[in-house]
Amino acid sequence: MFHIVLVEPEIPQNTGNISRTCSVTGSALHLVEPLGFSIDDSHVKRAGLDYWDTLNLSVHDSFEDVWSNAAKGARFFFATTKAKQAYSDELFKDGDYIVFGRETAGLGSKFLAKWREGHIRIPMLPQKRSLNLSNSVAIVLYEALRQNGFCELN
Repeated sequence: MFHIVLVEPEIPQNTGNISRTCSVTGSALHLVEPLGFSIDDSHVKRAGLDYWDTLNLSVHDSFEDVWSNAAKGARFFFATTKAKQAYSDELFKDGDYIVFGRETAGLGSKFLAKWREGHIRIPMLPQKRSLNLSNSVAIVLYEALRQNGFCELN
């Protein structure tokens, strides 16, 4: 199982779409507070549709809580437009955590300075800022799944 971590997500529709992607792939979703919305909000549930109740969801007070509760030896990848390494150059393994930041600010320089290893990016034109968060999650997660034979998905 892969773990998707959203650090301080702001847009409920993105989190709803990501929750649906996690649910249909058997991936766990970790939300790091503060959230820019209530997870009881109808927008999140509408975007997640009928998958919300089958989602493996955890809400954390801080990223350090995610880190300290991960299985021993778990690997973390941090998606950022500032990384040199493309996500597709990594070899993902079952149990990996893939971390994404806020829609408006990403993971931030202080966060990335603290967690220096495992930075990955999605290639795009240099004059463009970024992709939509839910699209970014889907791109990286499905590459990780592809590399692992789609982990029993059919």
